[in-house]
Amino acid sequence: MLKTCLATLMLALSAFLAAGPAQAQTWPAKPIRIIVPFPAGGPTDITARVVGQAIGESLKTSVIVENKAGAHGFIGVAEAAKAPADGYTLMMASIGTMAINPRLHDKLPYDANRDFAPVSLVVTVPIVVVVNPQVLPVQTIPQFVAYLKANPGKVNFASAGNGGSSHLVPEYFKYRTGTFMTHIPYKGSGPAIADVVAGQVQLMFDTLLTSTPHVKSGKLKMLAVTSSQRLADYPEVPTMGEALGMNDFEASSWYALYAPAGTPPDVVARLSAEVDAALKKPAVAKRLTDLGAVPVGGAPDKLAAFQKAEQDKWGKVIGAAHVKAQ
Repeated sequence: MLKTCLATLMLALSAFLAAGPAQAQTWPAKPIRIIVPFPAGGPTDITARVVGQAIGESLKTSVIVENKAGAHGFIGVAEAAKAPADGYTLMMASIGTMAINPRLHDKLPYDANRDFAPVSLVVTVPIVVVVNPQVLPVQTIPQFVAYLKANPGKVNFASAGNGGSSHLVPEYFKYRTGTFMTHIPYKGSGPAIADVVAGQVQLMFDTLLTSTPHVKSGKLKMLAVTSSQRLADYPEVPTMGEALGMNDFEASSWYALYAPAGTPPDVVARLSAEVDAALKKPAVAKRLTDLGAVPVGGAPDKLAAFQKAEQDKWGKVIGAAHVKAQ
């Protein structure tokens, strides 16, 4: 009887240990979906589609991007958190959903650190100050600051939604410069920048992913970049630190890939490797860099550490600028 029990136990253990490699060998056996918690056309969506197509071609399966917008990204992120942890549902998330929201809102329908398995930090994106020159007659940041002080309450800035980088960075700018602007939140970067181009709102602190085409066409004027260094494609545009004489003024947006917590580690590792490989493809890298993104990649633990550091950073900004959830 004892020998029979031991033999049964050994067989069960062998089957359990073999399950991991079997998962890696059979996955993916069906299409993969990437949830984007924002509307189509924004930087999170663009990043998901470019990278999703590349990894789909490598994995020889369809990768479908689903936009689940609304409620500051809560709807899409919450759905991704509750999805089966089988490697067939992923999420392309942003600095807003994973670093800012957890420090801005007292209650969230998800836990950014516990509900997800980090896969890869896909890209970072410098944030630029773009104005519609038809409705805001300024050419430089010092002129902009002077205009704000001379016209309190008359300037509106658009954002992709409450709590994202396009909201928090200008709030930090207001705090550091002692100026005031009215926040006009939109449901995503696409509709926000469209209204800036149309002149409905005067400016936006936007990512290069969505503002680049309008800057190149001359419809928008770029006043500064909030990264620590000037952009190679726009060497004449100063950093915000240079323009304000504040060397510590630095911020970038970012987009990263996640899986639901509990997704098999071998699948997460495979996905991370596929993202790295995709970002090294010349066509993919060029597509992203042409839009102003900086391909990053890296292991899941790198993303986990980066995410926590960003939460700490933006938590301090939220406190210093007295930003409240809307």
